[in-house]
Amino acid sequence: MRPDILFPLFANLTTLPGVGEKNVKLFEKIAGARLRDLLFHAPVGLIDRRPVASLQGVMDGAIVTVPVEIIAHHAAPRGSNRPHRVEVQDDWVGFQLVYFRANDGYMRKLMPEGEKRLVSGKVELFDGHFQMPHPDYVVALEDAAEIPAIEPVYPLTAGLSLRVLGKVMRAALEKVPELPEWGDAALIRREGWPSWHEAIAALHNPHSAGDLDAFAPARRRLAYDEVLAHQLGLALARASHKREAGAPTLGDGRLRARVLAALPYQPTGAQSRALGEIEADMGSSQKMMRLLQGDVGAGKTLVALLAMLIAVEAGGQAALMAPTEILARQHADGLRDLADQAGVTLEVMTGRDKGRAREDLLERVAAGQVDILVGTHALFQKDVVFADLRLAIIDEQHRFGVAQRLALAEKGAHTDVLVMTATPIPRTLALTQYGDLDVSVLDEKPPGRQPIETRLVNLDRIDEVVAGIDRALAGGAQVYWVCPLVEESEKVDLAAADARFRALAAALGPERVSLVHGQMSPTEKDAAMARFVSGAARVLVATTVIEVGVNVPDATLIVIEHAERFGLAQLHQLRGRVGRSSKKSHCLLLYAEPLSEHGRARLQIMRESEDGFRLAEEDLRLRGAGDLMGVKQSGLPQFQIADIETQTDLMKMAQDDARLILTRDPELSSERGRALQVLLHLMDRQEAMSLMNAG
Repeated sequence: MRPDILFPLFANLTTLPGVGEKNVKLFEKIAGARLRDLLFHAPVGLIDRRPVASLQGVMDGAIVTVPVEIIAHHAAPRGSNRPHRVEVQDDWVGFQLVYFRANDGYMRKLMPEGEKRLVSGKVELFDGHFQMPHPDYVVALEDAAEIPAIEPVYPLTAGLSLRVLGKVMRAALEKVPELPEWGDAALIRREGWPSWHEAIAALHNPHSAGDLDAFAPARRRLAYDEVLAHQLGLALARASHKREAGAPTLGDGRLRARVLAALPYQPTGAQSRALGEIEADMGSSQKMMRLLQGDVGAGKTLVALLAMLIAVEAGGQAALMAPTEILARQHADGLRDLADQAGVTLEVMTGRDKGRAREDLLERVAAGQVDILVGTHALFQKDVVFADLRLAIIDEQHRFGVAQRLALAEKGAHTDVLVMTATPIPRTLALTQYGDLDVSVLDEKPPGRQPIETRLVNLDRIDEVVAGIDRALAGGAQVYWVCPLVEESEKVDLAAADARFRALAAALGPERVSLVHGQMSPTEKDAAMARFVSGAARVLVATTVIEVGVNVPDATLIVIEHAERFGLAQLHQLRGRVGRSSKKSHCLLLYAEPLSEHGRARLQIMRESEDGFRLAEEDLRLRGAGDLMGVKQSGLPQFQIADIETQTDLMKMAQDDARLILTRDPELSSERGRALQVLLHLMDRQEAMSLMNAG
């Protein structure tokens, strides 16, 4: 249950003066429905509204606060579009206040002629004279305190003014309770941070531009609280998983030896090191939660198979879950030969499996007659029961979060979890998304792989590219052609896969070209992929459905149309569809002018580097974490104050702090532990509390 002390912060915004049924939706749009949501809506700028004596010497467009005498009103003629003008005079300069669609009676009551008022707003030069259209504030001189000297500027939405938001924010700040201190005392002293209550007040009362900086003490304190709550939640998930009764999974190596003997090459040092870390985890009495992170083509699949064979050697079962049916079936096809060499039974299950065939497979899995089960999220379903699931591998699951990681693990009494990603993740984002996992990194490629030659080609030369493909096909090559859209769109002038398929079929011969995209049925996609994998089709036109996992060693050329519209990580994944054999491979990035500065920088980096970890860091720098945390990275949290691009150090500090906290106080029952429970509830981490309680 939420602590009583937090109740004021979780009250609806309609409890604040100035927020009613009419405008509450506007506040919800920019922040949220609760008072705590509004408090974390941070200012992004400030306006200096300290009064000056006169407009003399003021620049056009400046925001100025100045005392004036009301000289005369000039009302707009009835029915005209002309504004109501108010002549005013400061100590040196006469100018006009301008109001469109104003009520004459109200204007005269607000500013009686001959009286003085304090006005604040943006001044403009019009026909050589100053005017102030729709001042932000007009108050009597004795009410000058109503105008903030330094006014914070917030992100707004249409229909919500800065003045209204500021007034409501001040009312919200008055309701903020004093919360117990959950921060480490030594850390707070070392960093010179204020208390949480002081930090919230300082956030909304900046005195200079420096107070808006991510390194300002108040902002860093609040950012740290956010990431600490996040890391504590991950640590609790980790502890919950490891607290469950574990059982050592010890293989004897006999099945792995058969696979290694069948390989035409030796595993890389990185593969051997990662497998050793996984084997040590599986052999311990605690459940494994490990991330296997590798660049494109680094050999994660082999490591995954060998890890699964450890489970089978120990008398158990293993499951490999992939995000798409194409990838699940490809994994099954790619692993089956090696599984046969080892003498183990491998089956595949997806949402397409129905009826008696599915029931038969479920019965065999439950009876322990299937050693390795590969599938999609269909493996999560309640009727999928394993005899003894020892290892669950989740591939490319950056789309899912901690709860989904644990769901598959719950299919077995002693299940170890290995998460794999082929998207090299900057260290900060890895800590953010996978802070509950230990990490193994594959940073070598198997021997014999040649560098992929990457070239930038203007779309104006597309006819030359098609002619080059025709020549490459004659030499036995297979080609990917990637488009960003499936169908033509009037709104977005980008290549459509359907249109490009028709054009290439006409130019190269319809029997040589196949098409695959996400809107096709599973049967259609499988048929198209099968034609390409078998070599019956020599060109595969596709959307980014082929971004991960598709493995056709004979494909040595990939063309990515409108490459400037893709992020670096996605371009790197797509390029990784070629260069999967000892043959020389090429990647053509087709772009349309004009290129943005960032678009040009991305393509140049792609041309220069194949290092996925370097590209991931550059992607973070160029696009920002917010972009990276979009649809493709939806497992990542959206922080309100913390900026993980500029506050990298906070993430590591918070991870270390969270793990130390749970080592010393796993039940969060100490004085600081109880305060940290308040923090978790404040940051909407109730699911972390439930994990702790469930343990």
